[in-house]
Amino acid sequence: MSHTGTQHQRVDPGNSGTVSAVRGSVIDVHFPTRLPPLYTRLEVGQKGDIVVEVVSHHKGGIARGIALTPTRGLRRGDPVIDTGDMIRIPVGKQVLGRMFNFESTIDGKDPLVGVRTRGIHQVSAAISRRTTVAEIFETGIKAIDLLSPLERGGKAGLVGGAGVGKTVLITELINNTVGKHEGVSIFCGIGERSREAEELYRDIQEAGVLDNTVMVFGQMNEPPGARFLVGHSALTMAEYFRDEAKQDVLLLIDNVFRFVQAGSEVSGLLGKMPSRVGYQPTLSTEIAELQERISNTATGAITSIQAVYVPADDFTDPSATHTFAHLSASIMLSRKRASEGLYPAVDPLLSGSKMLTPLVVGERHYRVAQEVRSTLAQYEELRDIIAMLGLEELSQEDRQVVNRARRLERFLTQPFVTTEQFTGHAGKVVDLADAIDGCERILNDEFSDRPESDLYMLGSIDEVGSKSGESVPQGDETGDASGN
Repeated sequence: MSHTGTQHQRVDPGNSGTVSAVRGSVIDVHFPTRLPPLYTRLEVGQKGDIVVEVVSHHKGGIARGIALTPTRGLRRGDPVIDTGDMIRIPVGKQVLGRMFNFESTIDGKDPLVGVRTRGIHQVSAAISRRTTVAEIFETGIKAIDLLSPLERGGKAGLVGGAGVGKTVLITELINNTVGKHEGVSIFCGIGERSREAEELYRDIQEAGVLDNTVMVFGQMNEPPGARFLVGHSALTMAEYFRDEAKQDVLLLIDNVFRFVQAGSEVSGLLGKMPSRVGYQPTLSTEIAELQERISNTATGAITSIQAVYVPADDFTDPSATHTFAHLSASIMLSRKRASEGLYPAVDPLLSGSKMLTPLVVGERHYRVAQEVRSTLAQYEELRDIIAMLGLEELSQEDRQVVNRARRLERFLTQPFVTTEQFTGHAGKVVDLADAIDGCERILNDEFSDRPESDLYMLGSIDEVGSKSGESVPQGDETGDASGN
C-alpha cells in the first residue's frame, strides 16, 4: 500500500513493546509496563511503517493485533510504539475529490496538510438524536422511485451480477445526489479489484461528479484487517458531513459480502471457532455495528445503497440473511432485461421497498405502483403462450395487458446523464410525480395508438409528442411480444 497522503506523526506516549510472534497478519506484542486498550493503533517495525490494531489481550503482557498493512520483513524483537489513540482518518471538505486507502490518499495528488481527523470506531447515533419521520429519498430514476423507493437515512441493497449496470447506476446516483439534494457522495470499495477501483475513479471523473465525491478503498490485495475496517472509515467521513457540515450523504458500498469475508478471515486468523457454513461466530454483530451507524438525524441523513453479492444465488446463506435484515429496499438488476436493452435493468417484480405503503408514499403512488406490478406480472405469465402460439391467440383483454406492459417496460427505461457520451441520448432526471403520472396514463391506455418505441428512453411522458419513433433493438410488437 502506498502512503502518499496524510502523514501520521510517530509519537511515544511512554509505552513501547516488542514483537513476540508473527503469524501472517496476526502480531503478538509484549508490553512490559501496561497493555494498550483495545482498538489502539500500534506502529510496528524498525521504521514504524506497519500499522497494527489491538484486538485482544492475553496473559504475560501480550497484546494481540491485526496488521492493516503488509507485514513483509517483520521479525520477533522488532520495536513497537503505542500511539495512545485509535486509527484516525481525515475528515472535512478537504477530502472531497480524493481517493483513500483506508487512511492514506492513493490518488497521486498533493498530501493533505492540516486536515482534521476522527477515530474510525464511533458509536451509532443515539435513538434520541434520530428523526422518526419516514421520508422518501428521491433518486430521479423512475424505475427505483416508483417501484422500490429509497428511505432517507435508510439502507438499500443493489443485487446483481457482473455486467448488468451496477457501476453505471452508482455513478448516476452520485450525479443526482449532487444535483437534487446538494449532498455529498462517499463510495466505499470493500475487496474491490484495483482495476475496478481505477475504472470507477475515471468514470466518476468523466461524469463531472468527482468534486462532490470521496472514494475509500480496501482493495482485494490488502490484508483482511484493512478490508474489514474500510467500511468504518467511510462511515466516519459520512458522519462528519452529516453532523458537522449538516449535509445529506449518499453512501455507496461495494460489496457488503466482501466485508463479511474479511471479518471471516480475521476471525480465522485469531483462531476463533467458526459458526454456520464456516462464517465467524460474530457475523451478525459485525454487520449490525456497520449498518446501525447509517441513520438520519435532525442535521442530515446518511442514505446507503449497498451492492450485495449472494453466494451461489443462495438467499438462505447467513451473510445474505443477516444483510437483508437491515435493508429497507432491495433493487434487483436483471441480466435478461439488460440483454433486451431495457436500462436501467431494474427487475420490477423482484425489487421492493418497505416504504411502498399508502401511509408513506400516499394512496396514488401506492395504487399506480401496484397496478404496474400487476400488469407486468400478467405479461410475464403470458410470455410462454405468446412464444408458442403468437399474440393473435390471446383474448382481447390479454392483448391489452401485453400492450400496456410493453409500453410500461419502455417507459421505465431512462437515459442517464453520466452515459450521454456513450449513448447520444441527453440524460434525464425525472421527478417522482412525473413518473407516477406517466405510468398512470399508460395504464389508462392513453398511448395505445402510439408505437411502443416512442416511449423508449424518455424522461417524462410529455416527451412522447416530440419522439420521432426511434428504432429499438427489441421484439416485433405484433409478432414476437416476448421481447427476445
